[in-house]
Amino acid sequence: MAKYSDIKGFTVQTLSTDTVANQFAGGTWASGGSMPANKWLAQSAGTQTSNLQAGGSSDGPASTNRVGTSFEYNGTSWTAGGSMNTGRYAGSGLGATNTAAVVAGGNEPSLSGKTESYNGTAFTEENDLNQARGEKFAGAGTSTAGVVFGGANPPGTGRDETETWNGSSWTETGDLNTARSQLGGAGAAYTASIAFGGYSTTGTGATETFNGSSWTETGDLNTAREGIAGSGTSTAALGFSGLTPAPSIVGVTENFDGSTWTEVADLSTTRYIVGGSPSGTNELALAAGGYITEAVANTEEWSAPVEFNQIQEGQLYFNSTANAFKETIFDVSDGAWASGPTIGTARYMLSGAGTPAAMIIYGGAVPNKANTESWDGSSWTEVNDLNTAKNLRGQIGTYNAALAAGGGPGSHTSVITSNESWNGSSWTEVNDLNTAKGGMMSAGTTTAGLMAGSVSAPPAANTNESWDGTSWTEVADMNTGVFQHNGWGTQTAAIKMGGQTPPNPLSANTETWDGTSWTEVNNLNTAKRGGGTGGETSASGIIFGGATAASQNINETEFWNGTSWSEQGNLGTARKFPGGSVNSPSFGVIGAGGYTPSSPYNRNITEEWTVDLSNKTITSS
Repeated sequence: MAKYSDIKGFTVQTLSTDTVANQFAGGTWASGGSMPANKWLAQSAGTQTSNLQAGGSSDGPASTNRVGTSFEYNGTSWTAGGSMNTGRYAGSGLGATNTAAVVAGGNEPSLSGKTESYNGTAFTEENDLNQARGEKFAGAGTSTAGVVFGGANPPGTGRDETETWNGSSWTETGDLNTARSQLGGAGAAYTASIAFGGYSTTGTGATETFNGSSWTETGDLNTAREGIAGSGTSTAALGFSGLTPAPSIVGVTENFDGSTWTEVADLSTTRYIVGGSPSGTNELALAAGGYITEAVANTEEWSAPVEFNQIQEGQLYFNSTANAFKETIFDVSDGAWASGPTIGTARYMLSGAGTPAAMIIYGGAVPNKANTESWDGSSWTEVNDLNTAKNLRGQIGTYNAALAAGGGPGSHTSVITSNESWNGSSWTEVNDLNTAKGGMMSAGTTTAGLMAGSVSAPPAANTNESWDGTSWTEVADMNTGVFQHNGWGTQTAAIKMGGQTPPNPLSANTETWDGTSWTEVNNLNTAKRGGGTGGETSASGIIFGGATAASQNINETEFWNGTSWSEQGNLGTARKFPGGSVNSPSFGVIGAGGYTPSSPYNRNITEEWTVDLSNKTITSS
């Protein structure tokens, strides 16, 4: 038997307890205490509960309203802090608290390289930046180990220079790949920081991560913009607010998971050049002040629920207190459904997008529905309808960035190409599918999506289309043509299962997609059509409800672990064609609506499925 000391090639994380960590996903903004005065273009440092907003502009043209005052936030209210030695705006701040921070650069109105440290009482002048800069450049890290990047000189010309701070002086290091100003930054350590958004020749969504010496490009923001703020780390960040190229002031908020951005709940007050909390935790953020038609004092706090263990499923770690190696697992055998609040409009063949904490459902039958409802983790609210009432459509995205592609205006054999995009408040018609279809599986986001299979002519098809945010492109077919099947995942890593093949046979077929082709894998335990689903990746998720040849309605749930299917806890009410939170983690799913063969046929039922986390001690290898 191999000993752990003999295992090579990977790093094991050490924890003192089996702790859980919050994620930005599923969070919301709520009002916090207002600043004592209106402020925008401030130098920001700290966290949600220990935040500093230094300098900036009180209102109107920044060049004539620059200030040196600072405000400190304790998680509840703001108080006046010390005054900077030189008042300025559009510089950068860094530091993990409001009592140990550094502010650098900015406009006086001329560009400045001045650096000042703050101890909670007074500002002290330090060595200047090597490059004077302003126009809202960004920073990350601590008061003794930080980094600043970007900015402009002259105004309107983006910079790429990066400088690191060691507590006493600045050193130039590797440049950004995309020169820009008015960008966002985050990171509690200068060796693991992130730069995103900003103004280059126009608003950009470019995102880069910093390792202490060089920058690496990664996935872009979904909404390109300048004047953006941020909080978090290089692997769990939040970017919010800004000004789009339109131009339009937005409250769009996006969550970064280390590689990709996902749109989450918008700020309540749209604005740009907001003061953020760049050294915040990965579940709490702060948006302070900003500019609309004038500077504002509004403060909003972001919070997210505990969702899963900071050690991902299947990952080994060492618990130093217990002196034991452990593995985090989902205890899927304990998965169970519980009743939740009813939806406003009873229906089946509806679509869902989002997570158990924040999702929407839309469309449905019978008759065909245009209704859209949003879920905040506890209740449903009617929001703006689809432009076209329909059923059997594809479902892609999150609760504030979704697609409704294809579907049926009448029976399931009458399908359309219509495609609509949801921005969190309304639906807009965008480019249609190439082939009319309905009853298909879907995966991905509003900028990188996949639609697979359909009901069309002939009754079942295996055609697939890929969405790039603007248009659809035909891609490789499935091995087995089906409709009324299910699936989830990303544009390049998806899974589909079940469905119906002509003329009537039900299928247990399961196939996985790698971005290029489909591969048949282990079948469902029960052939079925018209179920609901929940899953983030092709390696984990559930299918629930549906119909079999023997029964028009079933209540069974099956769990996919990346290799095979296993039976789980049954739905409380057997039904087919429910809407599911398709982008949800495998340990939490919302199933809404559906059809039963007895009155009332259209259901308004909501059920919530949860799975426990457990931490297994490794006793052998």
